[in-house]
Amino acid sequence: MTDTKPPTRSRLPHHRLVAYSVAAELLVAVRAADIRDPKLRDQALRAAKSVCLNVAEAAGRVSHADKARIFAIARGECVEAAAAVEIAALADDTTTEAADAVVASADRVYALLTGLIR
Repeated sequence: MTDTKPPTRSRLPHHRLVAYSVAAELLVAVRAADIRDPKLRDQALRAAKSVCLNVAEAAGRVSHADKARIFAIARGECVEAAAAVEIAALADDTTTEAADAVVASADRVYALLTGLIR
């Protein structure tokens, strides 16, 4: 498994967010699901990467409204990534265990992002 901890001396704002670390864990779980359908795998990975990137972007914004808008986009991408892996499991393109791991990470990211949006 890939290390999802930020560099110890970083001053970048996203490294201070638990949501970013958990989003990185979601990306690792989606990648580990090893979805056999190439289009669905690509969509799941793009959505999971987008969660990480949007959390980082929002952390760098100044106004609460701007941050909330981008965190909301990240939350939507989180749900998309989880759904893609769930669909892969239903189509027998990955295991139910892999889908369960992704959903567990997605639940955590979703909750954290909901708090950041408020």
